[in-house]
Amino acid sequence: MSEFISHIGGLAEAGERMIERLRKKAFLPESRKGLSVRIGIAEVASLLGCSTNRIRMAEEDGRLPSPTPTTNGRRPGYSIEQILHMRKVLGASPARSPMDEPAIIAVQNFKGGVGKSTVTTHLAHYLAVQGYRVLVVDCDSQASTTTLFGFNPHFNITRDETLYPYLSIDPTQEDLRYAVKRTPWPNVDLIPSNLELFDVEYELAAAGADGQSVLTARFRKLKQGLNELARDYDVVLLDPPPALGTISLAVMQAANALLVPLAATTPDFCSTVQFLSMMDQVLQQLLAAGIVIDYSFVRLICSKFDSNDPSHALVRAFMEQTFGPALLPVPILESAEISHAAIRMMSVYELAKPIGTSKTHKRCRANLDEALGQVEQLIRQSWGRVAPASEAEAIYAV
Repeated sequence: MSEFISHIGGLAEAGERMIERLRKKAFLPESRKGLSVRIGIAEVASLLGCSTNRIRMAEEDGRLPSPTPTTNGRRPGYSIEQILHMRKVLGASPARSPMDEPAIIAVQNFKGGVGKSTVTTHLAHYLAVQGYRVLVVDCDSQASTTTLFGFNPHFNITRDETLYPYLSIDPTQEDLRYAVKRTPWPNVDLIPSNLELFDVEYELAAAGADGQSVLTARFRKLKQGLNELARDYDVVLLDPPPALGTISLAVMQAANALLVPLAATTPDFCSTVQFLSMMDQVLQQLLAAGIVIDYSFVRLICSKFDSNDPSHALVRAFMEQTFGPALLPVPILESAEISHAAIRMMSVYELAKPIGTSKTHKRCRANLDEALGQVEQLIRQSWGRVAPASEAEAIYAV
């Protein structure tokens, strides 16, 4: 028996070493992830809701720094940091007002392989491009989101840098600021995870066997800690484990909105129905225990959708008939560009240039903008910034 255990441990160590090699190769020369993406003036003007002339005039009168031409004399693209500065100067920031409640969104499904971490990361980067301040909290000990942000959970992250010191039975931290890490995005921060976060599950499960008071206290503590942190952000994205454990329950209670990714396959559809049924039962139990839960929205989003696969179209039709307006009308299309970016521990929004063909990249980026823009609209609706769509518009939107 010990021989098999040793063999499994060896496989795990070999895998971690390979991940570190890939990370270093992707992020040379400093083995740290950077953000080299640049956005042209036409796209920046669209993001800011102004004309290119207004940007040029602001540069000419000194309100904005004039860009240094490239070696071939062309106008360079703008970095995300420069665009954030432009938003301040031109009054084009979408940030919530102090009276608006920060959106704390759990991206949850108990079915693995639905693209939960991919959706979380791309949503964070989409919102960053739009100018929002975003905090991503990786609550999953598998740490896929942490990896996509360029950290190796095994080599770069210790247990004391995760949620563990805050949620453990013997906590050593009283608030969550200790765990917040900067990312290459100037307006996106991350609370990372690693395998040792799973120790919280064991500890709380053991404590819960003697009564629910400890569990209830931890649920309330996570919500309190996230609410305090959220004051500095517009949106907080929570990536919980794909299982009904104590951390998932705490995340459900801490969130004020729920986004459920599901792939367009029959097993994923059936699993998601079971997830919703379990959610209903669990939420009823939490409410009965006096734990307040209030979501500004609950939506499902079809991920990994292959428009050329008839079976995907059929399952999506099932989704539309079953979930109605709760299903976001625009799915996230399956794309090689997303897979290629993930190999480099990146999102599509971080690519300085296409990995595949330019056509594939543009199609993928346009779809992500449209699909994730639906979530942005829901956030803005919760702030009273835009009128909510009617049920008919939600169902028949193109």
